[in-house]
Amino acid sequence: MHKELLFPATVMPDPDWWHALWPDPDSIISALQIRTGMTVVDLGCGDGYFTAAIARQIDSGRVIGFDLDPAMLVQAQANCAGMTNCDWLLGDAMALSRLLAEPADFVLIANTFHGVPEQTALAREIAAALKPGGRFAIVNWHPLPRDTTPVLGQPRGPRTELRMSVAQTQQAVAPAGFRLEALIELPPYHYGAIFTKPA
Repeated sequence: MHKELLFPATVMPDPDWWHALWPDPDSIISALQIRTGMTVVDLGCGDGYFTAAIARQIDSGRVIGFDLDPAMLVQAQANCAGMTNCDWLLGDAMALSRLLAEPADFVLIANTFHGVPEQTALAREIAAALKPGGRFAIVNWHPLPRDTTPVLGQPRGPRTELRMSVAQTQQAVAPAGFRLEALIELPPYHYGAIFTKPA
């Protein structure tokens, strides 16, 4: 089952414009404060573009590419070929805490949260999957009209009405017990909101 069926408007984009939008994924991962030695879940990892960048950043840590689309996991594994600090999990994000062998230090969800039908419920599940003091980062499109966010000459990203402000993202996540720790600008069209679970 493709994640678009559960998370509307979150289909994996074509690699050409995705790479044009994010030409330096390693700098994105560094800006999100993912560090050496962490156990990180790339939730909805898609083709592994950010998973590979996480693997390069964490060195002796572990990254778990998690997706509900087996075809995407096959692509992600190919994109991370030769990296020895990657694991893979197929499943529903709403079962994340039950599928992980142990709690993680960090969960990243990039360009998917806007399409989650029950955002606060997912945030609670992510909280259950994190260690005390763990972090949850959401990369979202700024709430700009879609026709003002072109990549390679065409409007890109989710429909305008699905885009979420920082305040809307925080409103969805805070009831799960998270506190907004940092807000990172990710030009040209995104932000990264980093939340912390209570210790």
